[in-house]
Amino acid sequence: CSLAADNLRRACAYRDRRGRQRQPEWVRQERYQPSYNKGPQSSGPVLLSRRHLQQDADSSERVLMDMRWGLVPSWFKQDNPSKLQFNTSNCRSDTMLSKSSYKGALLKGKRCVVLADGFYEWQQQSGGKQPYFIYFPQTKDAVDKEVEGDEEWKGWRLLTMAGIFDCWEPPGGGEMLYTYSIITVDASKDVSFIHHRQVRAGKGMPAILDGDEAIRKWLDFAEVPTQEAVKLIQPTENIVFHPVSTFVNNIRNNTPECVAPIELGAKKEVKATPSNKVMLSWLKSSQEGSPQKKENDLPKWTSQFINSPSPKKTSADVLQQWLGKQGQPAAKKHKA
Repeated sequence: CSLAADNLRRACAYRDRRGRQRQPEWVRQERYQPSYNKGPQSSGPVLLSRRHLQQDADSSERVLMDMRWGLVPSWFKQDNPSKLQFNTSNCRSDTMLSKSSYKGALLKGKRCVVLADGFYEWQQQSGGKQPYFIYFPQTKDAVDKEVEGDEEWKGWRLLTMAGIFDCWEPPGGGEMLYTYSIITVDASKDVSFIHHRQVRAGKGMPAILDGDEAIRKWLDFAEVPTQEAVKLIQPTENIVFHPVSTFVNNIRNNTPECVAPIELGAKKEVKATPSNKVMLSWLKSSQEGSPQKKENDLPKWTSQFINSPSPKKTSADVLQQWLGKQGQPAAKKHKA
């Protein structure tokens, strides 16, 4: 996520139970660092219910917190979280209720929303891997960052991904470590072309929550039990993507060039579209006051829509079947 802390808070505004416009409170805001290129073990902004931090709070209230990417289970007994022997950056939706790394946290309602401008995926080609940037479609207002106070945010629409978090305490005592994992679902046919092994290897794509109602249900663990929340874990059609430079392949590269669109094929004619103009304007406004590339130096690209969902059985169906067999109680009975 490349937004400044104040703009990130405005971008996450929501309506409470009384219909009032609210902005989530920042917790540990000083730790947040905007970035164009995040990898596992880095920190990033997430939304969660205030009740996870304050037991007498309304579970519908939201807070923003900077957490580390790569879940460390609360039951982990080693003195150093880096000694965790398995990768917990992403968790597959069809196995997250059977794996001990995620099951306990999920059944206790430790659900969060991971925020980002978008995410990267790589397509294997004969000359190497071609990265793509995937994000929500943007409106012409997405470049307007001149908002003040409680004025409604009209800037970049953040991608909102379903996640699970946990809190680990060092055995010898010390500061609590908050970490998260991004839930993944089966990729649709239209996006699976980017990575030819996605469907076969089960890599999939992030479970994206499209709209405030989906976000509300996922976060409000006291009112929405697990068996209802998992119905939200579905592939989405409402995303667009464009190719970007292999510059992003190096995690040390962290500038607007990472998300700048490129044209595949030197002689390919690219047609200007509204989405093109939005991204170019957004990049330009992100780079103001810096020595980075200017708008005219940015390459052109074609933005593409993903239109068809996967026809096979969904991850949510698998989860519903599992929950039906287990007969677990509502999440609101497992307060954090």
